[in-house]
Amino acid sequence: MVSAVLPILVLNQISAGGLSRLPKELYRVGKDVSDPVAILLRSADLHAVTIPASVRAVARAGAGTNNIPVPQLSQRGVPVFNAPGANANAVKELVLAGMLLAARQLAPALRFVDALNPASPDLDKLVEDGKKAFAGYELAGQTLGVIGLGKIGCLVADAAIKLGMQVLGYDPEITVDAAWSLPSQVKRAASVNEVLKSAQFVTLHVPLLPATRHLVNETNIALLRPGAVLMNFSREGVVSDAAVLQSLAAGKLGQYVCDFPSAALHAKAGVIALPHLGASTREAEENCAIMVVDQLRDYLEHGNVVNAVNFPNVSMPRESDYRVAIANANVPNMLGQMSTAMARGGLNIHNMVNKSRGEMAYTIVDIDSPAPQSVLVELAGIAGVLAVRYLPAPRG
Repeated sequence: MVSAVLPILVLNQISAGGLSRLPKELYRVGKDVSDPVAILLRSADLHAVTIPASVRAVARAGAGTNNIPVPQLSQRGVPVFNAPGANANAVKELVLAGMLLAARQLAPALRFVDALNPASPDLDKLVEDGKKAFAGYELAGQTLGVIGLGKIGCLVADAAIKLGMQVLGYDPEITVDAAWSLPSQVKRAASVNEVLKSAQFVTLHVPLLPATRHLVNETNIALLRPGAVLMNFSREGVVSDAAVLQSLAAGKLGQYVCDFPSAALHAKAGVIALPHLGASTREAEENCAIMVVDQLRDYLEHGNVVNAVNFPNVSMPRESDYRVAIANANVPNMLGQMSTAMARGGLNIHNMVNKSRGEMAYTIVDIDSPAPQSVLVELAGIAGVLAVRYLPAPRG
């Protein structure tokens, strides 16, 4: 049985609704705990710190993990959990707000009103004369291009259709679940370039990877319709700031709406930059915290892995009070060596599941009796094994 309270280091303000799911009799949670078994965070930069050797998991209450050194943690056999889709509704609503800000000229209109003198006797006339500069257009009938059809992209597409827009979607790696939830009215594009050519509004919802860095760049931004609105509520590096400024200066791009202020874009005409508001709602923060804490607890107590960016999804219902979880390099004969080590230690394997993802493999083994320390040491000594965890059934 688990005999010690497990320390979890919290590096950001995490929703109380999420933290409440870590029982005090099992976990000690705080910002100053020593030798933590896990780190729970939002935006804190783990690249800049030394991650203790005691850490067995890292969990981010959000979707992106660019602030976490995932490759280094993978080499240690440490999963990095996130909460994909938990903030999807919040981002969807902000995308809709971004379209309205651009189409109705709301940002300059607000600045105009702020600059008025309320004591002026001609206030009404100034308002009537000034509003002509902010005439916009309606969203209904316009075409929205959605690049990236995950949870957020699908919600954006559905909301746009309900507003009377035409929707063109592109995602070469769309999942089966996303395909099922995608409205049938969405037209399929064959490439990013097709979306850029065809839409008045283009919204990006892809992770920042080497393949997606500067997905919109100096070359393909020229494909946009004159006056088009480009929206980036995904990741800063997905769009080239230089390309945006070049296109705005040339009078081609109408407006750029993003959630990532930068020195290059600051106060530039045609740029609407919001201060990272995508997931900044009470509901999204709580949803993310609850989701990732539940995943973290399931891993720490039972070894199950769900929504880790560097591990395969592996879950197995407990059929024994004694469980061993092993992270290892995805190379031949690992299962054979593990089984041999357990048999040599007199252990009977009750049930086992093994899955791989790229260079990483993960195995959960239920055994019929307690595992001797000597067997755990032997397992850890197998070449290619990255981490071994012994998981007796938690009390309670």
